[in-house]
Amino acid sequence: MTGTADAPGAADALDAPDGGTHVGDEQTETGTMAETATGSAADGRGPLRIAVMGAGSIGCHLGGSLAAVDGVEVTLIGRPAAMALLAERGLTLTSSRRPPRRVAADAFRTATEASAAAGADVVLITVKSDGTRDAARQLAPHLAPGTVVVSFQNGLRNADALREELPDHTVLTGMVPYNILQTEPGSFHQGTGGALMLDDVPAGAPLVTALDAAGLHVQPRADMREVQYAKLLMNLNNAVNALAGIPLRAELGERAYRACLALMQTEALAAFRAAGIRPAQLGAVRPTLTPYLLRLPDAVFSRAAAKMLAIDEKARSSMWEDLQRGRPTEVDSLQGEVVALAERHGLTAPANARLVALVHEAEAAPAGQSRAWSGPDLLTALRAAKGSGR
Repeated sequence: MTGTADAPGAADALDAPDGGTHVGDEQTETGTMAETATGSAADGRGPLRIAVMGAGSIGCHLGGSLAAVDGVEVTLIGRPAAMALLAERGLTLTSSRRPPRRVAADAFRTATEASAAAGADVVLITVKSDGTRDAARQLAPHLAPGTVVVSFQNGLRNADALREELPDHTVLTGMVPYNILQTEPGSFHQGTGGALMLDDVPAGAPLVTALDAAGLHVQPRADMREVQYAKLLMNLNNAVNALAGIPLRAELGERAYRACLALMQTEALAAFRAAGIRPAQLGAVRPTLTPYLLRLPDAVFSRAAAKMLAIDEKARSSMWEDLQRGRPTEVDSLQGEVVALAERHGLTAPANARLVALVHEAEAAPAGQSRAWSGPDLLTALRAAKGSGR
């Protein structure tokens, strides 16, 4: 297994931070907590067995949290080096919203092959979008007939791809609204807030119960397609933050960077209208109004959007982390999706297309050595692309 989980939603801070700054003493989670997940464990059929395919930042956050729940057995499947470290040291989950959690190595299993998902009741897919089909094909020979597969990934097409590759399984769409950053090996920091979202169907009920028991609030939704488009709008900030090379709070506090995001969201909204898509409203501000809010002067924005700026000072986008580690990014599944949708409806999205090109240039640089773009320089580049129609 070579895929890794991505930390979706660096721009989710625009709609769903829940504030809070207290960090208390470290706690140890060993899988024998009082919380109990209903479902398989509750009706005498044994524990709820959950496998995480692509145990990177998001996968370890979800899997580590679930491993602390009595009645849940978790298997993390990921890259050999990462799994070896977790098997030796366990993992640590941190956030400004709650005390750190130390999850002992014996609270979960680690593996490097998809065969470790055999017998799982639920498989969480947290690989990057370009690894979705490969992950599904690796899993296919090993999944039991009743296994539920859940996509907790960025992008619009992953659940559909999983359904095509795993036609005999129930596939659900999930959404992680917050940023997770690996601050050091085995330590995963939640930098923004919000509730997980998941298709509101009976097959998802055991997972919802387990996640709630783990302290991860879940909103079952009947409109996950619309939620995904709303999330895409927010995730357009991932690339801006990656190219800026500064924490999210500092980036969103600077008008020029916000104007870059506003340009791309405006193009995306035009493409959505042409396609008859109405993104869900996930926060206090309607998606169609967000670009106007982003363009406000800094002093006005800081007052009007104080909650939007209530972001952990450590928070950065997962795309920034990818560039630092020399990994491919998901820009083609974010800005690239907007460009493709616009073209299908006779429109252009030059600002998004330019961001795609700039991120690919950054990917070609040595790890951690790509250009750090200032807000004015990046805005000039995007406006030039719009002016030229590129």
